[in-house]
Amino acid sequence: MLKLCGFAVSNYYNKVKLSLLEKGIPFEEELAYPSQKDELRKDSPMGKVPFLRTDRGVLTESQVLTEYIEDVYPEPPLYPKDAFERARCRELIEHIELHLELPARRLYYEVFFGGSVSDETKQEVEKQLEKGVRSLTHLARFDPFIAGKDFTHADCAAFVHLPLVSMTTKKAYGRDFIDEFLPEAKAYLKRVGERPHAQKVNADRKAAQDAYAATKARK
Repeated sequence: MLKLCGFAVSNYYNKVKLSLLEKGIPFEEELAYPSQKDELRKDSPMGKVPFLRTDRGVLTESQVLTEYIEDVYPEPPLYPKDAFERARCRELIEHIELHLELPARRLYYEVFFGGSVSDETKQEVEKQLEKGVRSLTHLARFDPFIAGKDFTHADCAAFVHLPLVSMTTKKAYGRDFIDEFLPEAKAYLKRVGERPHAQKVNADRKAAQDAYAATKARK
């Protein structure tokens, strides 16, 4: 049985978890946190999560896990059969992660963990995020899903990343970039969030966040 390793607060972990749930693939969850300790780096050389234990060894990087899942368990499909439309889905995932989530991540230390980020970094990230969200308006369809008629791996990525970008921009700049440039996204995320597996991912994430907050409060 596959074993997904990571923790339920991680958006990249939840991206893969949602794909597994939507495809109905049996899997177990193993708690693991990012670390540079040798023990973790034996499985995840960069010390990151998620990673996936398979019967042939361990795989890392969330998009690699997504592709592996689709290759080994093609039914039910979470990519279109048409090669061009399939590439469109991958394009959406790449765009959201490279041009939205990755720049926003530079602000997480201040927004979510009580640290501070320089004004220079904030200004740089603001420009990158505005460009990234504006560009996404040309790629996202919301018809009713982000890549078109069917739920795909692109929705698994959008569902976990876009709300984080939204929260980050609201806290860092007092503006919700997603709502401002992609007004259709709010109804879309609500629609995806009503799916039973998305509800489970969200419930598990909230429980993990509450448990973490309770642990910090006791210290």
